[in-house]
Amino acid sequence: MEPESTPSTESTESTESTVTTCYRHPKVESHVRCTRCDRYICPDCMREASVGHQCVECVKEGARSVRQARTVVGGRMAATPLVTSVLIGLNVLAYLAEVVRPEILDRFAMVSARLVGPDGGYYVYEPGHPSDFHAEGVVAGQWERLLTSGFLHLPPTEGTFGLLHIVMNMFSLWQLGRIVEPMLGRVRYIALYLLATLGGSVFELLLTDVNVESVGASGAVFGLGAAYYVLARRVGADMRGVNRFMAFLLLWLLLSAGLTSWQGHLGGLLTGAAVTLAYAYAPRGPRRVLIQVAACVSVFVLLAVVAVARVSELTGGGVAQ
Repeated sequence: MEPESTPSTESTESTESTVTTCYRHPKVESHVRCTRCDRYICPDCMREASVGHQCVECVKEGARSVRQARTVVGGRMAATPLVTSVLIGLNVLAYLAEVVRPEILDRFAMVSARLVGPDGGYYVYEPGHPSDFHAEGVVAGQWERLLTSGFLHLPPTEGTFGLLHIVMNMFSLWQLGRIVEPMLGRVRYIALYLLATLGGSVFELLLTDVNVESVGASGAVFGLGAAYYVLARRVGADMRGVNRFMAFLLLWLLLSAGLTSWQGHLGGLLTGAAVTLAYAYAPRGPRRVLIQVAACVSVFVLLAVVAVARVSELTGGGVAQ
C-alpha cells in the first residue's frame, strides 16, 4: 500500500500566489476587476457601472470627462436657487442691522449729495458750502452707496410701506430669482443682479433731487423682471402669462412715480434688459462667454462714466470734500 502523498512546498506557494487583493486595501482578498482599469477591487471600492463595476478613481475620472449640462445662455445648470436664497439672507441681515443701528441707513443709503451742518442736521447741497459744513453722498466720494443702498430698506414705521417694503421686495426676488437663476446659471445671475442694482442707483443719481435718500432692492427686482421677459422670448415660452406679468410690472413702474423711486425702477429695468439681451443672443461658440463678459463690462463702464460725469456736474468739476 502506497503512502499518501503530501502537497509539495512548490504547489503551496503556487496556491498562495494566486490570491488577489484589492489595489486600495492590500489585506482584503478580491476577485472582481474594475471594468475600466482592470485592477482588483473589494466591495468597499466597487461602484456599479453600466457594465460590471468600476473603482473609485475611474468613477471620478469618468465624471470629469462627462460634459456639464448648460443653460440656454451657456451657464452651468443650477438645480436650486442658491444665490437667490443668499441674496434674500443678506437683505434680511442688513435690515436687522439698520433696525438695531439706524445710523447705518444714513451712512449707506443712496444719496447724491447733501450737506451736514455743525448741528448735525441735513441741508441742501451747494458746491461752495461754508467750511463748517461738510458734504455727504456720492459727491463726497461715497461711491459704495450706489451698491449698498440696494440691500437696505425702509424702517418698519417709516415711509409709505414701512415693513411691507422689504417683505414685498423679498417676495418678488424669490418669485423671479427661482426662475431666472436656473436659466442663467449662478455667475451670470450674480452679475445681472449687481449691475441692475447699480443701474437703478445711477438713474437715481441722474434724475432724483440731490438730497433725497433712497433704499431698496427694487432696482434689482425690476432687472430680474426684464430678464424673465427676455429669457422667456428666447426659449419660445408661452408669452401670455409673461406679458401679463410685464404689464403689471410696467403699471407698478408708473404708479411708483408717486409712491417710491421710479427712477431706480426704470434704471434697473433697462440695465437688466440690456445685460440679459447680451446673455441670450450672444452667438454660440467659443467666443460666447467673451462676448457676454464684454457686454457686462461695457454696461458697467457706461454706468460708471455717467455717474462720474454727473458728480462732476454737481461739484463744478471736482469731488466735494
